[in-house]
Amino acid sequence: MNNAKMWLVVSPTVGVPLFLGAVAVGSFAVHVAVLSNTTWVSDFLSGKPIGGEESAALTTDSVDTAKASFVTPNADGGLEVTVIMPDGTAAKAILQPSDLAATDASYTTTQ
Repeated sequence: MNNAKMWLVVSPTVGVPLFLGAVAVGSFAVHVAVLSNTTWVSDFLSGKPIGGEESAALTTDSVDTAKASFVTPNADGGLEVTVIMPDGTAAKAILQPSDLAATDASYTTTQ
C-alpha cells in the first residue's frame, strides 16, 4: 500500500467513517445537482412517459425543408440526386457506384 503509514497518523476508526461520509456527501450533491438542473430525470423517476409536454423533439412547423428530391441513374452506374430547396434553388449530388449501399436497381422519388 502506498499510504499505509497514513493510519499511523489517523486512526482507522476516524479515517474510514470520514472517507465514507465524504463519498456519501459527494454522491448526494451530484444527485441533487442532476435533479435540479434537468427535467427528464425527475419525469423518469415519477413515471411520466418520455417526451411529455416539454419535449426536445424538433417540430416540422417552424422548419423549412426541401420541397422535392429526384433520383436519376447515371450511365456509369452512379446516381444523381436533385433536391429542390425551399427557396426554389436546386442542389445536385452525384453518388459514385462505390458509395452506393443499395443491392437492387430500384430507385424511388420523394415529393
